[in-house]
Amino acid sequence: MSDYAYDPELADIVPLLPTVIDWSDIGQARANMEQMILDAAPGDPPADQITFEDATIPGPAGAPEVFVRIYRPMAATTPSPALLYIHGGGFCFGSVETEHLGAASTAIGTNAVTVSVEYRLAPEHPYPAGVEDCYAALVWMANESASLGIDRTRLAITGSSAGGGLSAAVALMTRDRGGPNLCFQALGIPELDDRLDTPSMRAFTDTPLWNRPNAEMSWRCYLGENPGEVSAYAAPSRAQDLTGLPPAYISTMQYDPLRDEGIIYGLRLLEQGVSVELHQYPGTFHGSSLVTSAGVSKRSAAEMSLAIRRALHE
Repeated sequence: MSDYAYDPELADIVPLLPTVIDWSDIGQARANMEQMILDAAPGDPPADQITFEDATIPGPAGAPEVFVRIYRPMAATTPSPALLYIHGGGFCFGSVETEHLGAASTAIGTNAVTVSVEYRLAPEHPYPAGVEDCYAALVWMANESASLGIDRTRLAITGSSAGGGLSAAVALMTRDRGGPNLCFQALGIPELDDRLDTPSMRAFTDTPLWNRPNAEMSWRCYLGENPGEVSAYAAPSRAQDLTGLPPAYISTMQYDPLRDEGIIYGLRLLEQGVSVELHQYPGTFHGSSLVTSAGVSKRSAAEMSLAIRRALHE
């Protein structure tokens, strides 16, 4: 592995993390990934601060229903601002369950009713299945705002990695379709660009958890072997018109192949009149937030929650 200058609080864990994913056995790869995430964040959300319930909601037209988990902070007022939370996992991994603590912590940190969505995964369900499931969840939140006790004028969206890319795509979708209005998008280390041609994507071929070889397989699974013309709803970096999108918070990590596409997307949003807060964290890598005890991980989580909270409550 190359000699990357990782943050000292992260350096010791790097040799223990995988760099290679066995994409030939996606079921086993999912199990391994999910166990790693659960091991990194064991325990339950604080019962004195939050409640949660599961529901099944209408899916996209002609598609199966969608499972969601709804988190309600004890401190939330009614009607509450609301947040759609989209888990990460390279479009192929992850679940509501693996990000249970993450979604609960986000709900508490933002003091917003939070809906975590179990979208269909590639390669069994390639684009547009996943993003359409996420959009269906947003529409459901708006349509059911009264029964959910949420304020549909204060809806935001967030996700990390593929969840960040899907969040950006849903923001584009709802703008173009005249769907529910989003007041904010928080994109953590977002996976946005299938072209894989930024300096960071070319450079980081052996970084832990995520690197160029894994990114290549992720997009191949999501788009298929011969995708033809790729939609901006699949790869938001391809969108030409970024006007009219909600204000954004974007975070990137130094030794992450996705670093530059996140930064470039933020700059392009700014160029087209969208307010952006952009944070680049030094000494970090994709998924280094799994080391929750590290100061930089605590800071990145707190700063994203604060940005969302401000957007929803001020």
